[in-house]
Amino acid sequence: MELTEYLANIPKSRKSRFESIRKRIKILYLKAKESMRYKMPTYEFAEGWVALANQKSYISLYTCSFAHIAEFKDKHGTIKTGRGCINFRDRDEIPLTDLDSVIQSAMEFRH
Repeated sequence: MELTEYLANIPKSRKSRFESIRKRIKILYLKAKESMRYKMPTYEFAEGWVALANQKSYISLYTCSFAHIAEFKDKHGTIKTGRGCINFRDRDEIPLTDLDSVIQSAMEFRH
């Protein structure tokens, strides 16, 4: 699936939330390479990366390590997280400014 097709298939009810995260990534990393690596929109910069996915009942921001999301998880304990991802359910507020450190940590591959 190509990026344009993937983006077109995001439900209207979730599209603006998805795009707000995508826009944040692009603002922080203008030179990030956007692709469909991992079968989802993926943004690569130097050795780091983040990926963004529309799931059945949430939007996921993937990083390569729990270390990238640990501070976010401590601050936003009600938002579901995994080993290296944050899952924004439709009812969750997306704290975009707090995502900056997650995105920067993953893109700059800091541990």
